[in-house]
Amino acid sequence: MPSDSLQRRLGFWPASAVIIGSIIGAGVFMKPASMAADLGDPVWLSLVWVIAGVFSLLGAFIYAALGAVMPETGGMYVYSRRLFGNLPAFLYGWAAFAVINTASVAAISFVCAQYADHFFHLPRLDEVSEQAVVWQIPFIGRLYPLENLGVKILAVALVILLTILNYRTLKGGSFLQMLSTMLKIGVLAFLVIGIFASGNGSVENFVVAESPRRGWELLNGVVAALTGAFFAYDGWINVNSMAGEIKDPRRNIPRSLIAGVVTCIAVYLFTNLAYLFVMPVEQVASSRLVAADAARQAFGHAAESLVAGMIAVCAFGAINGNLMATCRITYAMGKNRVFFPRVGKENKFGLPGNALLLHAAVICIFILTGSFDMLADMFVFVTWIAYGLGAAAVFVLRKQLMEAGFGKYRYYAIPFMAFVAFYLVMTVYNDISAFFAGRQAVIHSAFALLIIAAGLPVYYYYKKFNRKSAS
Repeated sequence: MPSDSLQRRLGFWPASAVIIGSIIGAGVFMKPASMAADLGDPVWLSLVWVIAGVFSLLGAFIYAALGAVMPETGGMYVYSRRLFGNLPAFLYGWAAFAVINTASVAAISFVCAQYADHFFHLPRLDEVSEQAVVWQIPFIGRLYPLENLGVKILAVALVILLTILNYRTLKGGSFLQMLSTMLKIGVLAFLVIGIFASGNGSVENFVVAESPRRGWELLNGVVAALTGAFFAYDGWINVNSMAGEIKDPRRNIPRSLIAGVVTCIAVYLFTNLAYLFVMPVEQVASSRLVAADAARQAFGHAAESLVAGMIAVCAFGAINGNLMATCRITYAMGKNRVFFPRVGKENKFGLPGNALLLHAAVICIFILTGSFDMLADMFVFVTWIAYGLGAAAVFVLRKQLMEAGFGKYRYYAIPFMAFVAFYLVMTVYNDISAFFAGRQAVIHSAFALLIIAAGLPVYYYYKKFNRKSAS
């Protein structure tokens, strides 16, 4: 089994810290602006946070059951391999390596570096130089690697620093995760309570809008805003990827998943209301650093810098949490010899160091070639394809789930799968529409699917390689 070589060292609190720390990182500080622009309505902005939270919680229920029944390092890759066969499992693992787990960390690293830029004023090329180098992807769009270069270089440096830490010690990484998680909760509590206590806002902002979307335009806006909210909520599945290292997994995986997601729903809703209290939805939509701008409105310029610094530290913790957990899927693939066998080996510290290094390299490539919104949209789209596949696994495992006391969880899978199908279809439609309207340089969902398809030659190569090795 892929988890045999790793020890069970993490209890309920470290597991919960991985979930909360992985979820609260970038989205709540960056995505409200684009979500507000998509919706133009404060009521729908709050509702989208709730809707995304509810469906994330449904997904957490489903994966809590899967993690308890199959508590092995590798998460969804392990479930897919057992239930659907090698090719679906490989494609998930490849998607996790090539898009989901690497693009997400790259996007969070962007946020950390952008908030740090508030203090360091990182260098940036002029617009002509930024546009001088263009990588054209046929039928997909264009990439500008020199765009916002100072922020990208700092983001790369942060990834390298945390990779070195997690390469050497799980205990150090989990301690940093618990510390940063407590700091994140403290920062958001300070921000929310302080904003409401300041009195420098209006409850009318919760319901009043100048030009709210209506009809089909509203539906498109809701789907686009859900992508932003799902980016903010994503990370709860990380604990399943580390299931082989969690003590008493049948008890601690469900408890940590549910506690972590419910905590984040409450945190996100109140944070959104705090932003709206001091800024009308139109001002939220035009903000580049919405949390820092909200702090300035409530407390003045000094608080703006304080909050920007705290948020940079929070995003730093989210990079760490995602680096810790996500390389375990690639490690499991290497262990099963369907990917580079070296990534399935532990380093001298007893950790999946080779998988961690490979992830860091791909993350840095994404940082240098992408942008925050493109990376976030790509990984959310592919992630929710995988979540739908996981929900289908509940029906295949019906007997085992009932024997383990998780039989009722299959009822969550039906509405979850219906929602996933609707969301994915609408996302593709919105992506194509935005590209041809000139609002996006790349069709994000198509680019993500292209990267996944690139994994097929790798799969057949290792299938042939393993057949030769066996003979």
